Amino acid sequence: MAQHKSIYTKDVILVMAASFFFMFSTMFVNPLINGYAKSLGASSAFAGIIVGIMSIAAMFLRPIAGNLTDKFSKYRLSLIGGVLIFIGVTGYVFAPKSGWLLLFRLINGAGYVLDTVCMTTWLAFLVPREHVGEAMGFYGLMNALAMAVAPALAINVYQKTGYRLAIIASAVSSFLMIITINFVGNHAKPKKKSIEVNAAKHFKIIEVKDLPIALLTTLFAFPYFATQADLVTYAEERHLNIAVGSYFLIYAVVLLVIRIGLKNLFDTVRFGVWFWLSTIATAIYLVLLAVMKSNWEMGLAACGMAIGYGVIYSVLQSTALLLAPINEQGLASSTFYLGLDIGMSFGPIIMGFVNDLLPIKYFYPVQLLLIPLMIIVYLCYRKRLNSAISHH
Repeated sequence: MAQHKSIYTKDVILVMAASFFFMFSTMFVNPLINGYAKSLGASSAFAGIIVGIMSIAAMFLRPIAGNLTDKFSKYRLSLIGGVLIFIGVTGYVFAPKSGWLLLFRLINGAGYVLDTVCMTTWLAFLVPREHVGEAMGFYGLMNALAMAVAPALAINVYQKTGYRLAIIASAVSSFLMIITINFVGNHAKPKKKSIEVNAAKHFKIIEVKDLPIALLTTLFAFPYFATQADLVTYAEERHLNIAVGSYFLIYAVVLLVIRIGLKNLFDTVRFGVWFWLSTIATAIYLVLLAVMKSNWEMGLAACGMAIGYGVIYSVLQSTALLLAPINEQGLASSTFYLGLDIGMSFGPIIMGFVNDLLPIKYFYPVQLLLIPLMIIVYLCYRKRLNSAISHH
């Protein structure tokens, strides 16, 4: 039991804190950028491209980040990522026209990619292999807290101060991340031997063993990010009198309780159990969002999302690392995030088109089509996915 205590070293806590700051910085801007772009003169379509371009750029950069992470110190790459995020976000504050946002969004995206892949791999490097699930659970919690608190804060701050002043909070957060990682003692330099092994192998785009993970991550992330991008406008267009700003806060609180309650199970319970739980919860929250009229239904939907997306997120992330060989953890991490990027970019973009073609009341029912796809992917790969826990 004493050994179990020791996964929370100073370095682990600092890396988790840093990951919270960079995630907060990125997620704070997400709900504002669409409106901000329009306020600077962008059309709806161009604003959508500005929102999505960061994730599209991320898709191309992920494999590069994954390969770099397996070859260089995690500290150095995280630092470069932090500086790029800081430049990108500070650029938003001073952008004179919407076209400039596109450029700064790309810079922000490049930093975001480096940091997501590096920080995950760095954390996995700092804990014993048999506690990867627990560590990823708490890492995912930091991300989830940032993803929940940041958009809610952003919407509230922006309503009081306007876009430019609100976005300064995001720049401050990215600056805190740069400061924090300078106190981490173990810079997680890859071992010389594994660098040579990796150099002998060619540049890989994805970790093939993790392909089903990437597919499932995309399918689960799609409705989450479509909701993150459009929930406020969805509520407005349907004239719902609900406290939409608190949706992601409820999600975060419920997720916090779940993660702390289940922390030891992430390393022992097979993938399939989590999969069915999260798939059913996803179907429930999509139906609730489709029919909601009151805060009560919105709150239940947020709880459903915490189980449907929040839990499976950590499980997919730790499974990706466990299925891959130890010298390709960066690549495994980038493969997981590639799935996330596809969901993050195409969720809002595809649902934007659906929104233009169909009445708003179909926004959530259409997304129920994702459920059978999740089940098909799982059934095709269930042996491999369920073997991850028994492997190590």
